Amino acid sequence: MLTENFLPFLLTAILIELTPGPNMAWLALTGAASGRRAALSATAGIALGLAIVAALAALGLAELAQASPELFAVLRYAGAAYLLWLAWEAWTGTGDVSPEHAHNGNVRWFRHGLMLNLLNPKAALFFIAILPNYVDSKQSIMPQTLLLSATYVAVATSVHLILALLSARSQNWFGCNGHEALFRRICALLIAGVALWFLLSTTR
Repeated sequence: MLTENFLPFLLTAILIELTPGPNMAWLALTGAASGRRAALSATAGIALGLAIVAALAALGLAELAQASPELFAVLRYAGAAYLLWLAWEAWTGTGDVSPEHAHNGNVRWFRHGLMLNLLNPKAALFFIAILPNYVDSKQSIMPQTLLLSATYVAVATSVHLILALLSARSQNWFGCNGHEALFRRICALLIAGVALWFLLSTTR
């Protein structure tokens, strides 16, 4: 399973994950606006979403999205629409969670992270366009694919976890002057911007 391509792949995965993108932008806004528990729950959802996409790619199902422009477009627009819905929730405050319902709020943020990655065709493209380049055709294919997929999910989750913790530390600073509503609406506009970024970054 561990071939000479593993370390180059690991470096590639780290560099890709350190490059700012819509996923990281949304997660940073979540931590700053809603705190550590929300950001950690979102991180767990993102991790599960990536793992599911990796499994689908390993089964060859993700190639269908790549081969079908119509399906690819549906995923792009569905993902952007989901982000815009999150922006609307932030703008109106309908997504706010009171302390006594914190558990339900954590589940909600987990679900958001999961859905955003399941609706992200860019994640599928990584597993079907980049990852196969690091598979040694002279060795057993499936064990290598599983190892590289798990490695990428682990790298992405580690980066997202650090980002979640760092961004959550700024929550008290943003809310200390009683300007929570203003900050929430600023975040709503930024999330809407992330939706546009998402569309542009997944253009084929």
